[in-house]
Amino acid sequence: MGSVRCAIIPAGKGYHSHVEPAAVAAGAELVDPLEAEAIIWTDPHGPGELPEILAKNPHIRWVQLPFAGIEPFIHFLDRDRLWTCAKGVFAEPVAEHALGMAIAGMRGSIHYARQTTWSAPVGRRLTNGKVTVLGGGGITESLVRMLTPFNVTITVVRKHSEAMDGVHRVVATNQLHDALADADLVFVALALTPETRHIIDAAALNAMPDHTWIVNVARGGHVDHEALIAALDAGTIGGACLDVTDPEPLPDGHPLWSYDNVLITPHIANTPAMGRELLAERVAENVRRFAAGEQLLGPVDVELGY
Repeated sequence: MGSVRCAIIPAGKGYHSHVEPAAVAAGAELVDPLEAEAIIWTDPHGPGELPEILAKNPHIRWVQLPFAGIEPFIHFLDRDRLWTCAKGVFAEPVAEHALGMAIAGMRGSIHYARQTTWSAPVGRRLTNGKVTVLGGGGITESLVRMLTPFNVTITVVRKHSEAMDGVHRVVATNQLHDALADADLVFVALALTPETRHIIDAAALNAMPDHTWIVNVARGGHVDHEALIAALDAGTIGGACLDVTDPEPLPDGHPLWSYDNVLITPHIANTPAMGRELLAERVAENVRRFAAGEQLLGPVDVELGY
């Protein structure tokens, strides 16, 4: 097994404690950035000093980022290096969280949790329902598998309409409103780009039946919050489950906190405790592949920005 000269930084922060031993076991030789051919960035909070490190060390050929979403790093991408991110790494816990929120919302658990007295029955079944998922990546693949026992009809909306296993219909984004028109449940699980910002806007919300629940586990910017609040006030959607908001954290007193058909979780569909080992496994595999000259997992498309 060959070795890869890696600088794993910042030391002692983020996922460093799990990533370093996994990378070393896979063949990483830990060095200073001056000698490194690869940077494994472990701080989940942002780029920090990474741009400066790269500017001073143009010989670095590969950069591994810690999350699937790379918005904080988008301005530093270049075509001179290989860039990889954690695409698909956290798909399982995120899909699990999304499904849990969806069932809680549809079955009225959020409503009941806020009651202080015995109340009237509410809720809809997921079984035999119609589900639309925005995005065709790892989270969607996991969701499709997890939804199998519910016998739902699944439509996926993605950039290109290639077929997917277990999916009844795949359509391109220009057919979004058609895909929403009969949905009982809508999952948002796609990358945030200029084209997908506010993809769930007033027109998209108006296209949904008035019982539809929306679950967003992607990025807060995918949903126009003002339009969402208007739909909630008008009663034209069933409710919303948001693991992500815009801004984050969602400010105290924000209107979205006040609805009994809105569930907000603080961007924890994949918690650090869940994610450390998963990311370490991905880093180890990419170290092995880099040393062997094989294609890396989770490549970033610099043109598309994800």
